[in-house]
Amino acid sequence: MMPGMLSTNRRVALVTGSSRGLGSAIARQLARDGLAVAVNGLRHDRLALDVVGAIRDEGGVADAFTGDVTDEDQVAELVAGVAEAFGPVDVLVLNATGPQPEASLDEVPWEEHMAQLEFFVKSPVLIGRAVLPGMRAKRSGRIVQVDSEVVDRPPPGRSAYVTAKSAQIGLTRSWARELAPFGVTVNTVAPGFVPVERHADVTDEVRQAYVASVPAGRFGTTADIAHAVSFFASEAAGFVTGQRLVVDGGRGLG
Repeated sequence: MMPGMLSTNRRVALVTGSSRGLGSAIARQLARDGLAVAVNGLRHDRLALDVVGAIRDEGGVADAFTGDVTDEDQVAELVAGVAEAFGPVDVLVLNATGPQPEASLDEVPWEEHMAQLEFFVKSPVLIGRAVLPGMRAKRSGRIVQVDSEVVDRPPPGRSAYVTAKSAQIGLTRSWARELAPFGVTVNTVAPGFVPVERHADVTDEVRQAYVASVPAGRFGTTADIAHAVSFFASEAAGFVTGQRLVVDGGRGLG
């Protein structure tokens, strides 16, 4: 489409890593909430177009904007493309993730730690800095990070992932304090285990044990997480910042 063809007066949301899984559910929920949604995936990722098609079929406004969110140049192109099509980003959802290898501490090289930090610290910093001028100009904005229950219940063999997710929570709290005077809220949602495509190798025994540990007696769904993000992204959440909402069916109580 030609630049400007998708321009809209709706609030604009950019959801990183939204071509599949949890990110796609968040993108679709925000579109249902009335936002124009920038669906993000890597270049040549055709699944982003499928998510856009599903949103449009429901009467929503969306388009695909590809780019590696850990690459500074591609982030600049991504945010500029969204602004050209829809306008400045009002809601930023930081959901992008990558491979999450499991290995014991003595088998995890520093490079694996850096790879996790690329997604959960570097990526939010790059994109946050890129969208912040528009939010400051409007004196309004919503930034929602997606972390994980593993910060509270770290499983063996996931030290690099848990460390990076813990750092992401630190970003959320420090940003919330710094950006509050500009009307920008920064919060994070911590999902419990939500089965998606990349969890296909989880055994039935593990699944049953997990459900048994959840007071709610079931797995979470991508919709459960998307509704939590929807609240933080809403105008109704304007007086909520620096908060972490754990969506785990009560598992953290045990």
